[in-house]
Amino acid sequence: MTATVKLPEHLEASLRQRCAQEGRSISDVIRDALTAYLAQPPQLSSPWALGMDLFGRHAGPPDLADARKDALLQAWQDKAGRHA
Repeated sequence: MTATVKLPEHLEASLRQRCAQEGRSISDVIRDALTAYLAQPPQLSSPWALGMDLFGRHAGPPDLADARKDALLQAWQDKAGRHA
């Protein structure tokens, strides 16, 4: 199979330089790189992994889920008190 790949100039230059240093063809290097990439298991993200950097980032009352209506009412009252 023949495939065409568009590379940014800096990546092409690096690839050509490495191939020249190693005395290998571009096709051989790309084949080896693709083989190594496909040998790795896919990186499937779990919901936990997707939100990992956000968990615990925001602070608030520990019972906010249970007392959300009371917290909202208090926030409105506090805001109204500042504007009065």
